[in-house]
Amino acid sequence: MVTRPKSGTPFITDTFSELERCAQDLAAGHGPVAIDAERASGFRYGQRAFLIQIKREGSGLWLIDPEAFSDLRIIHDALRGVEWILHAATQDLPCLAEVGMWPDRLFDTELAGRLAGFPRVGLAALLENKLNLTLAKEHSAADWSVRPLPADLRDYAALDVEFLVELRASMVEELTQQDKLAIAEEEFAAIRKRPLPEPRKDPWRRTSGISSIRTPEKLAIVRSLWTARENLAESRDVAPSRLIKDQAIIAAATAEPTTVPQLLKLPAFVGRAASKEAPRWLRAIREGQRQAEQPDELPALRVHSTTPPPPRAWSDRDPLAARRLQTARSWIGRAAEANNMPTENLLTPATLKEICWRPPANITPDSVRHHLVELGARNWQVEIVSPILTVALLDPDPLD
Repeated sequence: MVTRPKSGTPFITDTFSELERCAQDLAAGHGPVAIDAERASGFRYGQRAFLIQIKREGSGLWLIDPEAFSDLRIIHDALRGVEWILHAATQDLPCLAEVGMWPDRLFDTELAGRLAGFPRVGLAALLENKLNLTLAKEHSAADWSVRPLPADLRDYAALDVEFLVELRASMVEELTQQDKLAIAEEEFAAIRKRPLPEPRKDPWRRTSGISSIRTPEKLAIVRSLWTARENLAESRDVAPSRLIKDQAIIAAATAEPTTVPQLLKLPAFVGRAASKEAPRWLRAIREGQRQAEQPDELPALRVHSTTPPPPRAWSDRDPLAARRLQTARSWIGRAAEANNMPTENLLTPATLKEICWRPPANITPDSVRHHLVELGARNWQVEIVSPILTVALLDPDPLD
């Protein structure tokens, strides 16, 4: 089992002079660069990176503390034109973008594993499968915001980039053998060009358990409590769930306690922040009740969505659409199996549901291809699935 990088436990770069040297060394290196990022979302507020790991041949292995700098554009500039290797790139690219880093070229080893049909595509699993290496992976839930960061955590973080260059070479060989390298390159380019997601509208509606809230008045209390928790979490730079859990918000909105003792009797209201900040939570409940008395501040119980409804409702709302989806799912599943890749990589579930719920008015091979492109399908996906979808949309099987 590999427990430390070959060059030894790396130190953390947290001064500008060290960062300049890092940039110079990276620019002088050769070949692709392996990059990873560690967040502390279970401990600190938001999704920002608290550690960035970088390794390039001829440059060494670096651990950078992004909190020590206003941005890392100097690193971005040092790597212009260089291919970045990330594992599960969509997880790390947003927090890298926050510090001014974005790849000109990309290779995603996790996505490469999916396209190659590997059943397990975690980094440890791929390294074991392709390079016969076993990594120590006992710190996956660590608090990466801790400073000084212990040596065992620095070793653990460094191993996430230690073998990425070798893994990339092995995956290129695998994809080439399966005649999928061009497909993978198209997918990597799509990830790199995809705009970062916009902030969610009404993020409080994602409170766990909110479906149990049946009136707009109680929904206003959920919104008020969620907002109070969010504001306090941001000001203290702690994860909101470390103050009070979603279950506590739902319980308080349901019970509507009027005193601190009543609030703290709720089983979900446990922990230091629940009791110490009890007056704050009670004020939030009262604010929600006040908002509920104002028609223009009352939230809608349900928000109209432009996305298709859950498939379980299709047979009642649109039986023909349900038939289209059932048929297309089955046929595309068989095509994915024939191409040795997960169905969701051949065509995303969201795209499949959208085209089955709202197909082109005039279903033809050309109209289906055009609609798939509009929905974001890549060229290689369109080539494989458009003939399948055209037939499924025109002549769907009866419902099971």
